[in-house]
Amino acid sequence: MKTFRIEGGHQLQGNIQPQGAKNEALQILCAVLLSPDKITISNIPDIIDVNKLISLLGKLGVKINKQSSGSYSFQADQIDLGYLESEEFKEDGRGLRGSIMIVGPLLARFGRGYIPKPGGDKIGRRRLDTHFEGFIKLGAKFRYNKEDYFYGVECDQLRGTYMLLDEASVTGTANIVMAAVLAEGITTIYNAACEPYLQQLCKMLNRMGAKISGVGSNMLTIEGVKNLSGTNHTMLPDMIEIGSWIGLAAMTKSQITIKNVSWDDLGQIPDVFRKLGVNIERRGDDIYVPKHEDGYVIQNYIDGSILTVSDAPWPGFTPDLLSIILVVATQARGSVLIHQKMFESRLFFVDKLIDMGAKIILCDPHRATVIGHDFKSNLKSTTMTSPDIRAGISLLIAALSAEGVSTIHNIEQIDRGYENIDERLRAIGAKIERIE
Repeated sequence: MKTFRIEGGHQLQGNIQPQGAKNEALQILCAVLLSPDKITISNIPDIIDVNKLISLLGKLGVKINKQSSGSYSFQADQIDLGYLESEEFKEDGRGLRGSIMIVGPLLARFGRGYIPKPGGDKIGRRRLDTHFEGFIKLGAKFRYNKEDYFYGVECDQLRGTYMLLDEASVTGTANIVMAAVLAEGITTIYNAACEPYLQQLCKMLNRMGAKISGVGSNMLTIEGVKNLSGTNHTMLPDMIEIGSWIGLAAMTKSQITIKNVSWDDLGQIPDVFRKLGVNIERRGDDIYVPKHEDGYVIQNYIDGSILTVSDAPWPGFTPDLLSIILVVATQARGSVLIHQKMFESRLFFVDKLIDMGAKIILCDPHRATVIGHDFKSNLKSTTMTSPDIRAGISLLIAALSAEGVSTIHNIEQIDRGYENIDERLRAIGAKIERIE
């Protein structure tokens, strides 16, 4: 198990470049299975989850060529379908949540797709029903082996249909879209997710020859085509990492410029931080966060009631940043209710913040009230273990703002989502050391 040793209480300064978007990468990389032609993808983050998926594609027979840092070409012209029923695949697929999204492309192009029950963060139950109900509506037959938790779908020819998704699942929508682009006829997906990363997937597929309309809305119409060709694609910057750096700047009273953030794809993120009192300036396509020497004040609603920050499907606020918002609120002036609607275990890391001196009331698995210190009392250093990616980065931000030396174990969880984070933080003045 690897560990971070963090000396907190130092102000940081400088520029930081966000990595490519993890959640986009997991969709885009699976889409290379839809065509036998070469597909080149740039701005791929060098993180554990993405590298695991690239390795999985290689074992499936995809030809992979690293062209430069973050840039790869993929060619899926000789896929080994036998690997899908091997014990090695069952083991490889379990270690990555994003592996579920290979099923749609494999089903569309080869008539069958299999996956073991995927792993990933321990943040609560994440259903796969939306994915498989969509495949069944397109004509696939579903089978499930309870003994080894192995899912499968098969169909000679998918056929377009109308479907109303039971939830606006991002990965579910992506998987169904990738299946429908090669289906016969027209597919309409209502209550589709419309996140920027899903829009990126649809735009890439259209460049490959797909016919998808309604991109950016919650109703997608897909006219099936016979085959798809190659393309080039550049991924967006990671909005979750951008939000993490905003939170880091506020908590450490630091002056930080976040470069090339693709402002138009950030949605409500800047506004939610502003509601916590964090000053954010737009400078071209950069975010400038000045030093908050006098702290930051949480806004109340117009009637004086306490601010509530909750997650919702896009264009609502992303659930992946609620952990960051919660940590930032611990040093604000005022109080806020954090309502995590989607995952029932994501707030359980607050006990570690309480150990550091934060004033947090965990109301139930989904809600926590934070009473800010207004920097009158700093968080205290401690030893802790990262439970998942987003809680891990939140605890790291708390440690960087705290007095004394903190230790974070199980940092592999942080490495799953953040590229070379210790090196990048040291470059702007953080005192952080990786211990093997």
